[in-house]
Amino acid sequence: MGSRPLFTRHSFYYGLALVVFLLDQATKWAISSRLPLYAERPVIDDFFSITHFRNAGAAFGILQNQRAFFLIVTVVVATGVIWYLDKAVRRGRRMLAAALAMLLGGAVGNFVDRALYGEVVDFLQFRFRFEWFGTPVDYTYPVFNLADSAIVVGVGLILLDSLLDRRRETPGGRASPNGEGSAV
Repeated sequence: MGSRPLFTRHSFYYGLALVVFLLDQATKWAISSRLPLYAERPVIDDFFSITHFRNAGAAFGILQNQRAFFLIVTVVVATGVIWYLDKAVRRGRRMLAAALAMLLGGAVGNFVDRALYGEVVDFLQFRFRFEWFGTPVDYTYPVFNLADSAIVVGVGLILLDSLLDRRRETPGGRASPNGEGSAV
């Protein structure tokens, strides 16, 4: 990998981030242009529906109307992710690089919404209805979007990569008791 141009070594991962970003923006545009705000379209009975919702906060609706804060944090995080992505690619850490690319694409997708509109378009809604030891449970998970999904999958892959790396770096493939392992 030493003499290849930077773009060539990183193009797959930045391409993945771009695909995540474009899919996120396309789905948000489709929802915004075709479904009135707060309208709900069932997809799988009461379990899964497409619901047009706007969120001026973070996950689960926390920190509402903190636009400047989110924009600054996203720029800092995206800068760190790009730096870490470069490091992961240089070290051949493909799973970590793919995870960071998904995280980057999702973060930029929500950043663009916040920068342009002051809020994020959310539309994926899951409702869980079941009985727990004789007690009915009716829980609606907070509405989210593809960018949020990519961020969660990216974080999950980062954790998985860390666990796998830790096992690779210890004798016999077992995690060392003192928690040492290699970091990127």
